[in-house]
Amino acid sequence: MERVGLALGYGKFTDVREMASFMRGAEGQGYEMGFFSETIELMRDSVSSLAAIALATDKLIMGSTQIVRLRSPVVMAQTLATLDELSNGRMTLAPGACTKSHSNVYCLEHVSPPLTLKEWVESIRLLLTGEKISYEGEVVKLDNVGLGWEPIRKSIPLHIPATSTTGLRLAGEIGDGVILNAICSPEYTVNALKIIRESAEKAGRDMANFEVAQIINCSVEDDHQTALDAIRWEVATKFDPVQIPFIAGPKLRVGEPYINKEDIPVFEKAHAEGGMEALINAIPDSYVEGMTASGTPDEVKARVQQFRDAGVKIPLLRPAAAHQTQRLLDLFAQA
Repeated sequence: MERVGLALGYGKFTDVREMASFMRGAEGQGYEMGFFSETIELMRDSVSSLAAIALATDKLIMGSTQIVRLRSPVVMAQTLATLDELSNGRMTLAPGACTKSHSNVYCLEHVSPPLTLKEWVESIRLLLTGEKISYEGEVVKLDNVGLGWEPIRKSIPLHIPATSTTGLRLAGEIGDGVILNAICSPEYTVNALKIIRESAEKAGRDMANFEVAQIINCSVEDDHQTALDAIRWEVATKFDPVQIPFIAGPKLRVGEPYINKEDIPVFEKAHAEGGMEALINAIPDSYVEGMTASGTPDEVKARVQQFRDAGVKIPLLRPAAAHQTQRLLDLFAQA
């Protein structure tokens, strides 16, 4: 049986009740993980959504991105332990770096993303032991602080969401696994995993139990072009001028072959002149075909297999539209 997960939460088209229902259906069809994307676009929050999913399911492993610094490490540990209790030990977490764009949106002073991510991860792990702990970092400073009850698990997997070379190296150094970013090609995945393995080896870590998951954007329709058009909006969100330095640039440096530097000014001009709608129209088919799994059912299945062949252990499939969700679930059903 192949491992597979369902990823929801990025698009505005599925509310929390619907997400919980789809996750319950995914569990019934043999999906292993339900992943929630908490986004800079200010969609639904992860804590409320994960609680709903936990109560709707019995076996599904749950995961979610949460950006550090939006919550203190104490609050993140407290919430994670509570959700793990609610789900009977089914939680994982993907604590992500707080970039300058996140800092701007959330009215935070900009502080080094790699530094804060590392200190949050280290201190959260200590807090989950249930003991009183002290931690003296450059940003996180805790003195004799501990959760008021004993968590049901003293160690909860922390999978690092990563896009850039720095993030990938950090995943190899400190993560229990990695969540590779959406809108990336299998070729990017090969390059990213090489960076992770080199970092893990340098840190003297064993990769045998290292989880490799990736959010794979999927658009499944009977017609190839219709499928591309249905997901072009999500590809475009990665080329919003605000996001380009934090997403397109890092992907290029890792080795994403489907992004052309010459296209970036074209995208910026389109957005400046016509907003997101114009940017969506400016995204070439080659970008959509290269960095998503889109097309007919057979094309989507073949493309997801290419991600598996690149080294992804558990594809987290994210549908492009509400009407595609059940069809995508059925396409990869394991039961």
